[in-house]
Amino acid sequence: MRRLNIVILWFLLGMAGFCQDPQFSQFYSNPLYLGPSFAGAVEGSRFAAAWRDQWIQATAVFRARSISYDHYFSTFNSGLGVLLFQDVSGTSGMGSTNISLNYSYNFKVYNVWYIRPGLSFSYVEHGFYGDLLFGDEILHLMSGGSGNFSSAHPPARGKARDIDAGSSLLVYTKKFWMGTTVDHMLTPSIELYELEADIQSIIPVKVSCYGGYEFRRRGKLLRPSDETMTFAFMYKQQRSSGQLDIGVYWHHSSPLVLGLWYRGIPIVNSQRGDAVVMLVGIDYRQWTIGYSYDLTISNLIGAVHGSHEITASFKFLLPKRNKRGAVPCPAF
Repeated sequence: MRRLNIVILWFLLGMAGFCQDPQFSQFYSNPLYLGPSFAGAVEGSRFAAAWRDQWIQATAVFRARSISYDHYFSTFNSGLGVLLFQDVSGTSGMGSTNISLNYSYNFKVYNVWYIRPGLSFSYVEHGFYGDLLFGDEILHLMSGGSGNFSSAHPPARGKARDIDAGSSLLVYTKKFWMGTTVDHMLTPSIELYELEADIQSIIPVKVSCYGGYEFRRRGKLLRPSDETMTFAFMYKQQRSSGQLDIGVYWHHSSPLVLGLWYRGIPIVNSQRGDAVVMLVGIDYRQWTIGYSYDLTISNLIGAVHGSHEITASFKFLLPKRNKRGAVPCPAF
């Protein structure tokens, strides 16, 4: 894996670099990361956190974590939220930190239909959070040398810092929702070296489309509890990389929620997909806690196995008369 980091580093030295965003399987549990339209999309205030360990068998670390807080101001039909996100990849700790402020406005357009546009502004920091080991440094140590020696130049900047912006639009009713998010509208720079003018290292624009519908079977005399089945999807595109997630959630009378997702586009790229995601969650009063496991089904199945993800959220609810901010999306 150290050699892999060396290859990545020389790639950054020689040509343009394009970073792609980490992903979460339980993206509805990470609402502000999904889109600024979800700021305040709750009956009051909400605290949410997520942690993901990608490819648990790999020697290198691929981890992402986030924490957010948002509130719905019913007087102004507006939602406001703050998101802190961080990810680390590889043995040298290459990663990024993102702090964003998110705003949304909720208004009724017709009968039971609502529209919720949103905007986000972010501070982005990218760099290495560990020690680098270069190729000739490895050869120097293998030949019996001592101390750190390398002819390669370390990064000129310890961290690359920039600003970013995003926007989103959400349309929904009590059972249906459809939305889209455009991230990295300012294509922030992640340059750690002083490159030539015609060479760029940026985070490219990412476009996400998502939606779903909730089917509810009302309880009867012999079965008094309602049963819900929610179908959802998300497609995202970042430069030449595209990905489709399709899934279903099931919830009965108990707090237990079960989910099953498929990730990949086998029809387009003639592969068998990326992963099957199995989810179990607890939705009890103001708490939601979820755990998911990504079972890898791609060509990496023998090398990386799967991924773990844990999410949690707590809602500070407003009085019933003010419940106008909630969106019918799943909690996981």
